[in-house]
Amino acid sequence: MPQHAYWMGHIRLSLVTFPVRLYSATSSIEKIRLHKYDRHSGQRIHYQNINEEGEVVEAEDIIRGYEYEKGSFIPIEDEEIDKLKLESKHTIDLVQFTDLASIDPIYYDAPYYVAPDGEIALDAYLTLREALKQSRKVALGQIVLQNKERIVAIKPCGKGLLMETLRYNYEVRQAEDYFEGIEKDAGLDEEQLMLAEELINRKTARFDPKKFKDLYQEGLKEIINSKLEKRPARLKKNAPEPGNVVNIIDALRKSLEQSNGKKTKAQATARKPQRKTTRRKKVA
Repeated sequence: MPQHAYWMGHIRLSLVTFPVRLYSATSSIEKIRLHKYDRHSGQRIHYQNINEEGEVVEAEDIIRGYEYEKGSFIPIEDEEIDKLKLESKHTIDLVQFTDLASIDPIYYDAPYYVAPDGEIALDAYLTLREALKQSRKVALGQIVLQNKERIVAIKPCGKGLLMETLRYNYEVRQAEDYFEGIEKDAGLDEEQLMLAEELINRKTARFDPKKFKDLYQEGLKEIINSKLEKRPARLKKNAPEPGNVVNIIDALRKSLEQSNGKKTKAQATARKPQRKTTRRKKVA
């Protein structure tokens, strides 16, 4: 069990309340983060809060506000914002249940693992998990995280529960605004469509995130390691930019020929032996 919970509180379903802990389901610890430095002195660049006249403003003198016209704002105190938040900051009230398919993926934001907080919570926790599994429903509620009120969806995840924060409707741009002028069916060529479907079928497989590499992060690691070892960076050459496709049917046929009986790049990479190295301070 992780040592530090992101959030501690209760889940409430009607008259049933039990304590839970939230843990972030994602991590960016492994990512390389670059900082800014003075090229000449090598000193790290830091930032300060300054006003428009360039004077440093202390944290206790900074307030939030709404600019209703250029140069004029209405100050909003923290106490006033607190009054707008949920009555209980540490309770997730489950107010509705819905089908998973009814939630458009565009509304999903950030995932969190929900764990029972102690033996006293286990019975109610497992009951909720099994009830959601058997009914194939998702529980909806609201929570305050990082001083923001969020909609949440809770669903079964392995032996436990997963909570995902959802975006509000006003946070999502409407797709229709960007797809104007696109006809539902523009009289597509039947052979063209059949070839595209065949290509999709041949390349269909279960999603395995391990097969996808973050080439930017791997490139950064290689650059850093090469500089530590004082050698040129061994970077993969970028694929050439594709030109305009003149004949879609010919291109689809060629794609099918290339995919027929060939190993995937991920399969070929998996069989290559890893080179051993004993050099120190390499970025993992």
